[in-house]
Amino acid sequence: MPGQVPVEEWDTLHTMIYADEMSRSGLAVLPGSITTGVAFGIPPLLHYAEPQLQERFLLDLLVERKRICIAITEPDASSDVANITTTATLNYASMAVRTGGENSGGKGISLILVPLKDHPGVTRRRLKIAGQIVAGTSFIELDDVRVRPENLIGRENEGMKYIMYNFNHERMFISVGVTSDFVKTLMEQPVVRHRLAKCGAILEAQWSWVESFAYQLSKMPKETADQELGSLTALCKANAGIVLDECARCAVLLFGGNGSTRTGKGEIAEKIYREVPWARIPGGSEDVLLDLAIR
Repeated sequence: MPGQVPVEEWDTLHTMIYADEMSRSGLAVLPGSITTGVAFGIPPLLHYAEPQLQERFLLDLLVERKRICIAITEPDASSDVANITTTATLNYASMAVRTGGENSGGKGISLILVPLKDHPGVTRRRLKIAGQIVAGTSFIELDDVRVRPENLIGRENEGMKYIMYNFNHERMFISVGVTSDFVKTLMEQPVVRHRLAKCGAILEAQWSWVESFAYQLSKMPKETADQELGSLTALCKANAGIVLDECARCAVLLFGGNGSTRTGKGEIAEKIYREVPWARIPGGSEDVLLDLAIR
């Protein structure tokens, strides 16, 4: 493990530090290329799958002999996981599919491990996205794909619960990353100091919130954290995107014309600003998370 930390001692506070260090470049390229699939695809398998399924896949995934992703977004459903239409009938992506009847909503979702490479009926193609292109976001098409029944992760029709619990970790990871982008003074005029002070205030408040969640996640039993922290982590992640948007716009404005160029002194500010939507959408889009938190 990083920092020579024994694996049995690794907790959420270590994850927070790791995510912070990975984000110090100011770009999402490094964490996006290294951790995205592993960080979000393995936890459902680790926490909810039957032992036989874990024995078949976990070791190869953890040492990266195999790769995994999580597939929960459809073209027509977007961030609304409860309304996905991909259907599985009883007869290596952790994939959300509908196993309940029509209009079953979130109560009819199950998670299934689906092999991707050279598997009959599975086709993949790269998606061109606005930011974090190294994350490997892809379109997966399933045409009458056959999967072993024992590839079901957890219990049938309880996948929505597993997905929501999995988001707690993902949202904290995103929240950490967006607070590490602006750490240097851009100009020395009073108006700049005023703008940077405002950004510093909201960044410090957001970081304090993230640290609080990291502490709670490291001390609470997982079952308790899953149930008690869901709405609060949703609110924290939504606010992290708002904070990043404010700070990114501030940096672009302070750089003036240089803030709109992809090379030169303002290139980092321009790249961060271009990637703002990819902090506000993954892990649950901002409006969805705010509604979840208030409910």
